[in-house]
Amino acid sequence: MIKIENAAVSGWEAAIRGMRNPMNSWSGSDSMYRASKNAFILEFVVGGQDLDLMKQLVKAGSDHSKFMRMINVTVDVTAPMYWWKEADTYKVGTVRNSCSTMHKVHAKEFEADDFSHDHLPENNTVLGYIVSVLNIYRKNYLETRDKAWWWQMIQLLPSSYNQRATLQLNYAVLRNIYHARKNHKLDEWHDFCHWIESLPNSELITL
Repeated sequence: MIKIENAAVSGWEAAIRGMRNPMNSWSGSDSMYRASKNAFILEFVVGGQDLDLMKQLVKAGSDHSKFMRMINVTVDVTAPMYWWKEADTYKVGTVRNSCSTMHKVHAKEFEADDFSHDHLPENNTVLGYIVSVLNIYRKNYLETRDKAWWWQMIQLLPSSYNQRATLQLNYAVLRNIYHARKNHKLDEWHDFCHWIESLPNSELITL
């Protein structure tokens, strides 16, 4: 299970300006600001000539497509800890602010939907048992504030526990992720790659 929300993409104008610096070709840029559906907000629209040059540079390799690092993406992701462990492979050039398991694991009662269980049998008794035991430890900790009970929760928490984080990424990192993970065995990676395909001018990432 993975939930992806509140995505925002920025940095196009600076990326294009920087992309055209090596050849002093700023006059060839055809990107511009135009009124959005909300007449009080201007949106930046990437022009066809700029997009063609971007594609050429991407095909030429990462040394030539440095502009991709300047296209920023922020997004909220809720995913199981087993997915986060793999996602941390791509920590270069990224920022992750996560909900704190250390501080907030006991903040609410555990429920089955706090865990990714989409491939488990319905009403799985093992998951139900784990949830029940964690709630016993939680209750004991809240009543006694004995850290020994907190340790029971932390050290027995399954890797299917879902954690929410706000990520800052860029198109260069997303390109690495997409081509490395699009055929991965985890469904979460397939869903994440489908989300990447929905981003503006995602062909810069996927081609």
